[in-house]
Amino acid sequence: MLNLFKKTQLPGPEQALPGRATPMPVPALHLVTGQILQPPFPKHLQQVLLGMGCFWGAERKLWQQPGVFTTAVGYAGGFTPNPYYEEVCSGLTGHVEVVLVVFDPLTIRFESLLKLFWESHDPTQGMRQGNDVGTQYRSVIYCQDLDQQQLAEASRKRYQSALDAAGYGVITTEIALMPHFYYAEPDHQQYLASNPQGYCDLKGLEVCIE
Repeated sequence: MLNLFKKTQLPGPEQALPGRATPMPVPALHLVTGQILQPPFPKHLQQVLLGMGCFWGAERKLWQQPGVFTTAVGYAGGFTPNPYYEEVCSGLTGHVEVVLVVFDPLTIRFESLLKLFWESHDPTQGMRQGNDVGTQYRSVIYCQDLDQQQLAEASRKRYQSALDAAGYGVITTEIALMPHFYYAEPDHQQYLASNPQGYCDLKGLEVCIE
């Protein structure tokens, strides 16, 4: 129980692992879309970081959307610079597993990504998602700017109303401006494209947002 308790409690900066100064090397191109994984991205595109449990299934769901230019998985919201996956899983970095989504707002509206986000996982579970337990599995929306943040907060209110009507609990999703994004290891990038039978526990509550 002690280890489980630690994994579901966010550490403070004094408790976090020190990390390292060297960024994680990642492939130049997305395995599915063929687009670049790292900036600079074309100026007309927008970005958002979405966390909805294990990032493998979330990334696949997102790269499949028309208008999504590229995706990458990584870590954000914590204290440890350039962490390794094992360090994030220890609960001692404060980071959450997220997907960087780079998209064309003229092809896919931000509101459409929010709808996909809410309906693809259970945003009421706190520091877990299904059988995956730990702070790295918490639900988050890290926004590029205040306009995105306002839209995300408004959508949270609407989805909470829908969940209330369906008898579900309170949304625990964190919505904030985008912190620093640290790329995950190369073998995690587009993992389910390389391993189509790999683990994916992504599923929603079958409650639609208005």
